[in-house]
Amino acid sequence: MTIVILAAIWIVIGLLIGAVADPIWKGYRPYGATMDYVVAVVSAILVGLFDWYILPLINIEGTLRFVAALLEPPMGAILALWVMRLIRKPA
Repeated sequence: MTIVILAAIWIVIGLLIGAVADPIWKGYRPYGATMDYVVAVVSAILVGLFDWYILPLINIEGTLRFVAALLEPPMGAILALWVMRLIRKPA
C-alpha cells in the first residue's frame, strides 16, 4: 500500500514540477506544455521507483529510504526538463 501512496505523491510532484517549469525557463517550452508535464511525471515516477527498490539493496532503509523517495523525484524531474531544453536550444 505504501508504494501506491508514494506513486500518487510522485505524480503530484511531477505535475507541480511541470507547472513550475514555465517560470523557471521563462516560457521556453521546446516541445510544449503537455510534454513538460509528461516528462516531469514519468521522470519523477522512475526516479522514485529506483529509490524505493534500489536503496534497500545498498542497506539504506527506514526513514532515510522514505525521505530519499520523496526528495529525489523532484530533482530528477527538473534535471529531465533541463536536459530536454538542452537538446533543443532556441535558434
